[in-house]
Amino acid sequence: MSQSPANQPVNIKAERELGRLTIEWADGHRSEFDTPTLRLLCPCAFCQGEAGRPGWLDTNPTLTPAQIQLVTAHLVGQYAIAPTWADGHDTGYYTFEALRAHCPCAECTERLATQL
Repeated sequence: MSQSPANQPVNIKAERELGRLTIEWADGHRSEFDTPTLRLLCPCAFCQGEAGRPGWLDTNPTLTPAQIQLVTAHLVGQYAIAPTWADGHDTGYYTFEALRAHCPCAECTERLATQL
């Protein structure tokens, strides 16, 4: 899997008590994801659906405190991060490319809005 060098993290910090995941990228950009946003980005088949079937996130769920409490996160090779949530959910592999594409900072949000 090829990746843009800019989309390589140089530092990943999971601040569980603050409900935040911060990624510093090779190009100097910084992304801060709050845990509700991160959970709603879960790419797994259960959350996003598969084979034409809707996923759990398509039901517009109200997230419980356990569903947005980050317990731990580990690297998946050199391309993704896999969080574990307090409700036991741990099947979503968030690729660095996808996390960078969904950066919630004002600059990235504005750039994405102008591309639509």
